[in-house]
Amino acid sequence: MFKTPAKTIRAVVASAAVLLLFGLPAQARPDTRTMTCAQAQDLVKRSGAIVLSTGQYTYSRFVADRRYCGHYEILRPSYAPTRDTAQCPVAYYCERVVRPRN
Repeated sequence: MFKTPAKTIRAVVASAAVLLLFGLPAQARPDTRTMTCAQAQDLVKRSGAIVLSTGQYTYSRFVADRRYCGHYEILRPSYAPTRDTAQCPVAYYCERVVRPRN
């Protein structure tokens, strides 16, 4: 019967672990630039709140409605470049309301 040395088994297991950790591509967030304006709007509507890439090194959080904002936040329109529109009104972002102190 063929016996495999323990060092060989450990090396194979270690190699498999490295491939699993570093060999798989990272999950990229959806990119507005690859979608039409309507597709980006629909994705936000279906997701409720989602982070989307808006450029090579930029991203934004988009929300469908007020439910996805904090108590002291209000909705503001949020725009992003899409495949068919330079400034698509994708959805909204939550802006914190600062109340002046007396």
